[in-house]
Amino acid sequence: MLKLHAGGSQDDVRKELMQSLSQIPYGEVVEVEQELISEGLPEEEVLKLCDAHSAVLQGNVDLSGFKDVPPGHPVDVMLKENQELRKATTEARNLIGEITSSDTDAFAQQVLKLRGIFNGLFDVDKHYLRKEYMLFPFLEREGITGPPKVMWGKQDEIRDLVKGSIEILQTDDITRDDLLATAEIVLSPALDGIDDMTIKEEEILLPMALDKLTETDWYEMSKQSLEIGFCLYDPPVIWKPEWATEDTLVEMQKSGGNIQLPSGSFSVEELLAILNTLPIDMTFVDKDDKVKYFSQNSERIFQRNRAILNRDVRLCHPPASSHIVDKIIDDFKSGKQSRAPFWINMGGKFIHIEYFALRNEKGEYLGTLEVSHDLTHYRSLEGEQRILSYK
Repeated sequence: MLKLHAGGSQDDVRKELMQSLSQIPYGEVVEVEQELISEGLPEEEVLKLCDAHSAVLQGNVDLSGFKDVPPGHPVDVMLKENQELRKATTEARNLIGEITSSDTDAFAQQVLKLRGIFNGLFDVDKHYLRKEYMLFPFLEREGITGPPKVMWGKQDEIRDLVKGSIEILQTDDITRDDLLATAEIVLSPALDGIDDMTIKEEEILLPMALDKLTETDWYEMSKQSLEIGFCLYDPPVIWKPEWATEDTLVEMQKSGGNIQLPSGSFSVEELLAILNTLPIDMTFVDKDDKVKYFSQNSERIFQRNRAILNRDVRLCHPPASSHIVDKIIDDFKSGKQSRAPFWINMGGKFIHIEYFALRNEKGEYLGTLEVSHDLTHYRSLEGEQRILSYK
């Protein structure tokens, strides 16, 4: 690693590495980085050549000690998210490679598709936030401080590249030549950064973390994960150790008791039943434009999954309609408007969609509530029904 920092070529160092040992235990990679930083090698220097380290080590890390994890475990979730991230980066690379046609309409559609992919890739922020605010603190408690700092710095670089890619793809008059040129310096490095980070996690960070942390540590992370949200993947099961007997709902009821409002009260369980029984879809976006809640009735019109939680609402809509979302949010925040209704015909159904600005008693903006309602049945009603009749 010191030879790399001194300017040695990756090929020469890789050959020397292969001559000296065939596989490196993942724990020793972390120990080496930690030791180098402790001896005075600046973290900025380690960060600068982080990709070179990964390139030399890739394929030579011994993962035979990687512990198995059950479905829904925080490590299982991160591995599944990495799979989805790699699918998206592969799709983006293939799309960039197809941008050679002179067909103007085809190019416009390719840009829209690419914008949608990068909008989805911005969800990697939630993946990184769970590492930074949940996993890294536990590692630091175990004395592992240097590598998390280096990885955090790399994640900030990736975030900036993804944001820059989205800004480029949102340019209305971008040309094919401009896109291909910026792909080399922004889009492709963003995709490479995401892929490289999945390798760093799977070959070094996660197996080492499984060795260091306790089941209690992982359970704490699992319980807190929903506060940040998931990345391109919604875990179908919630993991908890055998000794953990209380589910989240019971914990909430015990800690919060009844929810008292001016016109009455109910328990968390009752509130959940009310929200999921109403024959409408509801989605709440907070004042910072992040999706914080959606109802889960049995006949949702627009499907939602928990991967959208804490996601910027603009990235939850097709790129072609993002300007409409911006307009609604701006008008709600400024106080210019408080409602925005739409209605569409979809699959033979008449769907009414309305956005409401939520404000407190002082008139301060709290967020936006999206309400969708299938009005097909109601539009067909005639006369009256005054006698009890179960459908």
